Amino acid sequence: MAPRANWKGFLRLSLVTCPVALYPATSESEKISFNQLNRQTGHRIKYVKVDADTGDEVPNEDIVKGYELEKGQYIEVSKEELEEIALESTRTIEIDEFVARSDIDPRYLIRPYYIRPDGKVGHDAFAVIRETIREMDKVAIGRVVLTNREHIIALEPMDKGLVGTLLRYPYEVRSEQDYFDDIQDVKVTKDMLDLARHIVNQKAGRFAPEKFEDHYKTALIELINEKRAGKVIRPKERPKGENVVDLMEALRRSVGKEAGKQAAPAKAVKPAKKPRKAAAGQKEMLMPIAGKKAAAKETSAKKQASAARRKSA
Repeated sequence: MAPRANWKGFLRLSLVTCPVALYPATSESEKISFNQLNRQTGHRIKYVKVDADTGDEVPNEDIVKGYELEKGQYIEVSKEELEEIALESTRTIEIDEFVARSDIDPRYLIRPYYIRPDGKVGHDAFAVIRETIREMDKVAIGRVVLTNREHIIALEPMDKGLVGTLLRYPYEVRSEQDYFDDIQDVKVTKDMLDLARHIVNQKAGRFAPEKFEDHYKTALIELINEKRAGKVIRPKERPKGENVVDLMEALRRSVGKEAGKQAAPAKAVKPAKKPRKAAAGQKEMLMPIAGKKAAAKETSAKKQASAARRKSA
């Protein structure tokens, strides 16, 4: 089942408008997460919203937004007041301009969303906008309101849909000068560059995300399974880095190391695995950790079995 849309509204290029829905293109649900526990009881830690002065718990209906003018002095802003200043981009992604992809600094990229027509109408208008962006080989820049805040969004064609990437505002990007000004100006010799280029050529390839493994997740799975099996966890010895003083010697040794890798006999290539579905989260564990969905299914199955027994009785 496709995830629920984060936003629904209209996509507009001048007078061409169509209803669209916006969906998250990435997911964090497959990552292993932890809960905080009370070491003494083993119970989960619960967070409550309390008054900073009285310590009393405050119900959600009594919580309002406030902007701090000075220490302890706030201006309250109600939900109704925020709705009064709602922008047109709350319901419409208006395409303002088209720019070259290379013009967008990677530091401004936040996260991607899939955009598709919403419902059975508007597919023609959506196709016109999509193919115009594709034909011009440009990125369309617009604005959209998500979580009560207006964002810049960059739209690009992908297959039959669009990918919209949220962008940061200039005030959200730190200046590189604050970090790079103290870097020493070093003269790099031609010999060093030649050796470094040789290493790069030896490592040249094509970006294929499926070949990268989340080693930390694998280590977490191993740790959890070992603890479930009652094994004693002992710290592993950390690898020690080599202290190479001669940069040219390090480059030469690197060239030899990469050449040795290429000369090694090639291993049999295994057929590519099919991408796992999101619901398959942690099935690769030796001792699977049941997720929320698995637990829900088990509970549902127990209820059905119980109902069947009562009916037969």
